[in-house]
Amino acid sequence: MHVFVTGASGWIGSAVVPELIGAGHSVTGLARSDASARALTAAGAQVVLGTLDDLDVLRDAATAADGVIHLAFKHDIAFTGDFEGAADADRRAVELFGDALAGSDRPFVLASGLAGLLPGRVATELDGRDPAPADLPAGPATRQNTARFTLDLAARGVRSSVLRLPPTVYGDGDKGFVASIVGVARDKGLSGYLGDGANRWPAVHRVDAAHLFRLALEQAEPGSVLHAVGDEGVEIRAVAEVIGRHLNVPVAAIEDAAGHFGWLAMFIGLDSPASSTLTRERFGWQPTQPGLLDDLDKGHYFV
Repeated sequence: MHVFVTGASGWIGSAVVPELIGAGHSVTGLARSDASARALTAAGAQVVLGTLDDLDVLRDAATAADGVIHLAFKHDIAFTGDFEGAADADRRAVELFGDALAGSDRPFVLASGLAGLLPGRVATELDGRDPAPADLPAGPATRQNTARFTLDLAARGVRSSVLRLPPTVYGDGDKGFVASIVGVARDKGLSGYLGDGANRWPAVHRVDAAHLFRLALEQAEPGSVLHAVGDEGVEIRAVAEVIGRHLNVPVAAIEDAAGHFGWLAMFIGLDSPASSTLTRERFGWQPTQPGLLDDLDKGHYFV
């Protein structure tokens, strides 16, 4: 299968591309820069230069492909105050992919999120399929409705699926949430958590996530939801304790979340456990990499 992958040189995409090529697929990756293009070429992929705003580029690449995996999202503007703009750009791209693939029964796999899906309860693949509630902020609402739109593409002859990722997709080289939490603890001289720290985050190693993206591309039925969850729910206090031990700093509850964690404050207190039981049963997916706490204990986040 020839697969078009957006976000192909990113944290997850750079694991998805070799996973696909290793399974015998060919890949064209979207690259925003010459450096990204060189990395994709070195990985054995073809390259098309462009961004999520280059709709003609996206249309041509999707039309020429046997399937599409959409990983790209404008995280750079999302986490600096314009989540709504990032979500709108994502929606436009997904609508374009839907039009390009309509009536073809070709696969389209959308990367989506698990954070806050079902606060305080273990979310399953059956949850979160309704339109976003009216009181949800515009950006998150748009992203949730984009996932719903993707599932509805099944009625238009697209083998569409939504693969939900935890906020923590970890591993050596991570520059995301876990690395940011480590950075805060190092800068503040204190490894913190909110309240009693019992709130839980799901987590997955990026290698295991990449494998599931391939399985979704190859096997997912139209309108499927998959959960890339290795750890169902890791208590944030336990994460803080491992970080504190490695950095040799105190571990304590934080009262001023925004003052201590900055932009992470909106996420650090979420209690958002999630299950992948149905995904494992349906696809035979079994994570093989160390869990989050074991991976943290390897020490690469602290070098």
